[in-house]
Amino acid sequence: MILCITEKPSVARDIAAILGASRPQSGFLEGNGYCVTWTFGHLCTLKEPADYYEGWKRWSLSALPMIPPRFGIKLIDQESIRKQFKVIEQLASQADEIINCGDAGQEGELIQRWVMQKAKVKCPVKRLWISSLTDESIRDGFKDLRPQADFDNLYMAGLSRAVGDWVLGMNATRLFSLKYSVPGKVLSIGRVQTPTLAIVVDRQKEIENFTPAPYWEIQTRYREALFSGIDTRFDDSGKAQQLLAEISGKELRIDSVEKKKGREAPPRLFDLTSLQVECNKRWGWSADTSLKLIQSLYEKKVTTYPRVDTTYLTDDIYPKVPDILRRMTPYASLTAPVLAGRLPKSKKVFDNSKVTDHHAIIPTGQSPLTLAADEKKMYHLIALRFIAAFYPDCIFTSTTVGAVVGETKFRASGKVIESAGWKSLYAKDKTPADTADLLPAFTVGESGPHTPEVVEKVTQPPKYFTEGTLLRAMETAGRNIDSEELREAMKDNGIGRPSTRAAIIEILIKRGYIVREKKSLRATDAGKALIDLIKVDLIKSPRLTGIWENRLRCIERGTYQASEFAAQIKEMINDIVIEVLSDNQNTKIYTESAVASAPAAKSARGRKGKSSGRAVSDNPSPRRKPVRKLEQIVCPACGKGHLIKGHTAYGCSQYKEGCRMLLPFDRYPETLTPAKLFAKIKPMYDKN
Repeated sequence: MILCITEKPSVARDIAAILGASRPQSGFLEGNGYCVTWTFGHLCTLKEPADYYEGWKRWSLSALPMIPPRFGIKLIDQESIRKQFKVIEQLASQADEIINCGDAGQEGELIQRWVMQKAKVKCPVKRLWISSLTDESIRDGFKDLRPQADFDNLYMAGLSRAVGDWVLGMNATRLFSLKYSVPGKVLSIGRVQTPTLAIVVDRQKEIENFTPAPYWEIQTRYREALFSGIDTRFDDSGKAQQLLAEISGKELRIDSVEKKKGREAPPRLFDLTSLQVECNKRWGWSADTSLKLIQSLYEKKVTTYPRVDTTYLTDDIYPKVPDILRRMTPYASLTAPVLAGRLPKSKKVFDNSKVTDHHAIIPTGQSPLTLAADEKKMYHLIALRFIAAFYPDCIFTSTTVGAVVGETKFRASGKVIESAGWKSLYAKDKTPADTADLLPAFTVGESGPHTPEVVEKVTQPPKYFTEGTLLRAMETAGRNIDSEELREAMKDNGIGRPSTRAAIIEILIKRGYIVREKKSLRATDAGKALIDLIKVDLIKSPRLTGIWENRLRCIERGTYQASEFAAQIKEMINDIVIEVLSDNQNTKIYTESAVASAPAAKSARGRKGKSSGRAVSDNPSPRRKPVRKLEQIVCPACGKGHLIKGHTAYGCSQYKEGCRMLLPFDRYPETLTPAKLFAKIKPMYDKN
C-alpha cells in the first residue's frame, strides 16, 4: 500500500480523486492501492521547557539560558490531533511507501517530517512537489515524484528556524519579563516580532520628534503652464517676497525645450508580499486578510501556490502560458491581442535563477466564476497583472521646458502617453503622472507676460506605517527601498518569511505593542518602552535580524551548516542573558491585553507628545477587542467590577462590595448589544 499524507483534508480529497482512492474511511480515503490521509497543519511542536527538566517549569532568572542538549518534538495536546495522528501512525506502519504531499515549502516540509518522525516511519519516502492544485498539476506531480533526500536542506532550514525561535523566544521572554515586568505580566520577545516592533517605534519617534517648518517657493504661470522656480526655496518669507518683487513686471523668456521618448515596462508579477501591499493600498485589507484570501484562491485551484517570495516564472512555464491565457475566458478581449502573435519572453518575467521553490503567483486558467466578492477582486488583480506581463511597454514622450525671468530660472514639465501598451489594461487606475497636463507648444526665444506668486509650504514628517508599507519594510530589513531591482536583491536579508509576516503583525497587535488607527499602525506606550529598554542590537535590529534570515536561506540552499547556525544562536542567547542581568536600572513596563477597559488615561491612539522611554501607565489602552459580552465592560464607576444585567437596570458585579453604579433601562435600553452599550457609556470613562 502507498500512503499519501497531505496537510489538510480538502487537499487529500483532491489528490484521492486523481488517484482513485474513493472509499472514505475514518481519517483517510482508500482505493486503487493508495491510502490518502491528512494532518491539520501542525500536529507536532517542539517540546516545552518543562518537558526537558522539571526545574524549567518555574520561571527563574537562575535557570537561564535554557538550552536542551537535544531538541525533541511532541504532539500538540488536542483530542482531534491525537486521534488523527493515531490514524497516520497505523497507516504508516502498514505502508510500503509514503508520499509526502505537504505544502511545497519550508513550513510544509517541517510539518510532514515531524509527523513522520513521530510516527517512526521506516519505509521509503518520496515527495510530491507542485505549484497548484489543478488536476493537471497533481497528475504531472505524481509522474515526477522526487526522493525525500532532495529536500533535506529545506527541512534543516525549517528545523533551524524553529529551534532558533524557541531558544530566543523562550529565554528572552522569561528574561525580560522577570527583569522588567510586574509580577504576572509577560513581555513577549521574538526573533522577528521584536525588530518589527522596533521599525514601527523608530518611525513613530521620527514623527513625534519632528518639528514642522514653513518655507516659501516661487511659481509662475505662463500661457496656462505652471513653471516652478529653480533654487527658489526660502526659509524666510521676506526673501521670497523680495524675489517676487524683482521678477514681477519682467517678461518670461523660454530658453530651452527638451523632448525625450521613454518607455515603462509592465509591473512585475506578484509575490505574496507585493500582493498584500497592493491589496492594502487599494482596499485597506490587512496582511492577514490578504493571506487568507490568496490561500482560498489556491485551494479553489484558480491561482498557483501563494507563499512565494519571487516575482519570476521558470522557463518551463513559458510554453504553458498561451493555454492559460486561452482558458481565462472572462478576459478573452484582453488576452486576444497577446494570443494573436508570438508570446514575448522577457527576462523580467522568465528567469530560472530567480526562482527557488515556487514561481510567482499567477492564474491557473481554471474558471473564477464561483468566487466570493473579495476573492473576485483579488483574482482580478492577479489576472490583470499576469496578462499585462505580455503586453507591450507603455511609450510616452516627456517634455521639459526651461524659462528665465531676469536672473531667475524656471522649469515646467509634461508627459504624453503615445502608446498605452500594458497601461490600457488599467485605464481606471490612472495616476496623476499619467494624466499630467499637456503643455502648449513652446518655441525657444519666445517671451511674454507671466503671473508669479509666492507659495507657502510646510515640511512634512514621515508617514505612519500602514500594513502595506510595514510589509515592505520587513522585506527590506527596515530600509526604505522603492526600486523593484533593489527590492529583489534585499529579499534574502529581510525579516521573517512572506508566509509569516502577516501573523507577526497580528501578534504585535494582540500583545498590545501596536494598534491599528484607521489604515495606519501605531506603537503603544508599552511597545515604545520595551524597545527603549532593549539594549541588545541582535534582538531589535532589523538589519542584524535580516542577516540571521539570510543564513537560514543559505541552509536551505546547502551553503551554510545548520550546526553552525545553532551554535551561534546559543552563543547569542548566552550574551543576551549576561548583558540583561548586568543591568542595574529598576525600570518596570506595564502591559495590558487588548480588551475593553476603563482607561485611566486617554487611549493610546489619541495620545500626542513624546514617550518617556522608561515605562507606561498601568492602562496603556491598546486596541480593544470587539465587545461581545457584558463581562468585558469594566464598571465606569469603581473600575473593578464588570457590568451585569438586572431587572430594571444594568449594575456592577461589585455591588456587594458597595458599588452603587446603575444604568436604568429607560436611558440604556436592555435591547442594546454589549458593543452599543459600551459605546454609549464610553464618555463616562473620559470623565473619570
